[in-house]
Amino acid sequence: MNINSIPDIFQSKLRIAIIASLMTGEKTFTELKEITGATDGNLSIHLSKMEENGYIEVYKDFFNKKPRTRYNLTAKGKDEFINYVNTLENILKQYGDKTEK
Repeated sequence: MNINSIPDIFQSKLRIAIIASLMTGEKTFTELKEITGATDGNLSIHLSKMEENGYIEVYKDFFNKKPRTRYNLTAKGKDEFINYVNTLENILKQYGDKTEK
């Protein structure tokens, strides 16, 4: 992945925060809301887009007789996030040396 081929999914601070938090494991909607500070509507829209693009899996069930929505990263989501972070790291290495001179 190079800087010009970064997927659109990583062009949103909120989506990056969601993926980064899911790297440590499954989270509920409430947990993601607390972590990101996003509103219900904004978080829901971004999660839907990420699901449509195959970055996350969504599970709906009941817990203590209340509906619960849980999210996990897919293999694609993990791989592309790692590639994204590696791309940024390579850019910093490449251009970091030039700015220090």
